[in-house]
Amino acid sequence: MTAETVSGSARPYRIRIGAGVRAASDAVPPSGLVLLGIVSVQVGAGLAKNLFAMLPPSAVVFLRISTGALVLVALALPRVRGLSRKDLLAGAAFGVSLGLMNLSFYEALARLPMGIAVAIEFIGPLTVAVVASRRRLDLLWVVLAAAGIMLLAPWGKAAGTSWAGIGFALGAGALWAAYILLSASVGRRFPGTTGLSFAMLVSTLVVAPVGITAGGMDLLRPEILLLGLGVGLLSSVIPYTLELEALRRMPKRVFGILMSLEPAAAALAGLFILGELLHLREWAAIGCVIIASIGATRS
Repeated sequence: MTAETVSGSARPYRIRIGAGVRAASDAVPPSGLVLLGIVSVQVGAGLAKNLFAMLPPSAVVFLRISTGALVLVALALPRVRGLSRKDLLAGAAFGVSLGLMNLSFYEALARLPMGIAVAIEFIGPLTVAVVASRRRLDLLWVVLAAAGIMLLAPWGKAAGTSWAGIGFALGAGALWAAYILLSASVGRRFPGTTGLSFAMLVSTLVVAPVGITAGGMDLLRPEILLLGLGVGLLSSVIPYTLELEALRRMPKRVFGILMSLEPAAAALAGLFILGELLHLREWAAIGCVIIASIGATRS
């Protein structure tokens, strides 16, 4: 989408920013945008898990989404003029799915190691990839990615697994599948990143009641606000912007398979940020998902 497609009533500096971002993103292949988003969101998740020692998960989610929304609105003020009711409903549904997905995932993250939580959550996008697949070769990559996920998840150690955490992770996976489908629709209906900023405002309203209630006055501590801003940028602004742009330029089925790198990135983030050691089985799983991602991109 070029600058000319933005309404003429938009402020000139906003158009220049949008054009610059679009020019920069056009220089990166869509698969590269997805990979950059994956790294960003997993590093943000690792930093957010460290915040659980100071705030409940729902309060951290509120900080993440609200700070991300403020940054996005400053860069791309959402405008509803000229949009149809279906456009607004799509943007609102996208925002609700984002808010509930993050709440569910952070509750799972508080009860499970990062690699396990993401592996279980990945059932959602993997389902999208299977349903959208039309070629047998694509199905092979999905199967290989699924094998990696099974290796990452310690199903044989049920005693050390929180069933509540598994439930939250499964719920996050279902909402993640909705996010993939809705984000593609929002990317087509809204100019630039305005659909994302609109959805983030909706997400803030969704998580605000539970997040503010859980966090209380601790949310106003300067060090907490600074850390929350960092988590919001890494976990929301950067990856969602990159993924929306990628979804404009690649099929949903390829996007879903590329997201198979999420469990591997989560395991690595757990290692370097949280000190969660990797074993031979986890390394084998990383190999499976990387091969699946390369195969999907090449085909």
